[in-house]
Amino acid sequence: SEIAIPNDVTNGGRALLLLEKHGIIKLKEGVDILATEHDVEENPKNLKFKPLEAAMLPRILKDVDGAIINGNYALEADLIPTEDSILLEDKDSPYANIIAIRGGEENQKRFKKLMEALQSDKVKEFIEENYNGGVIPAF
Repeated sequence: SEIAIPNDVTNGGRALLLLEKHGIIKLKEGVDILATEHDVEENPKNLKFKPLEAAMLPRILKDVDGAIINGNYALEADLIPTEDSILLEDKDSPYANIIAIRGGEENQKRFKKLMEALQSDKVKEFIEENYNGGVIPAF
């Protein structure tokens, strides 16, 4: 089977790590997010990996046996991750977006207020209701 994965370094590695987490492949010892298809050590299903531009993956899905698609591209293509996928990263994924604040400014009232708003139940509910599992609240 031919599996399309993102061809950028980070998301390609992320795709392979997801497959490894689910026992589909095994990567060489010590590889991490920078893994490529050349780092696959065990591949019992003899999958062939086709690295392609991440934004193209939803469009070529019909031409391959499977694809690992970033949530934002899946949503743009009207895919519903919780229904259309067979594997999903969970809320414990280390690849969550983060808010970065310069050191020494983290206790400023404006940033505390921002974090309270962003990590509120209201925002969590909005994410869960509007992103069909393509975005998972990590707070």
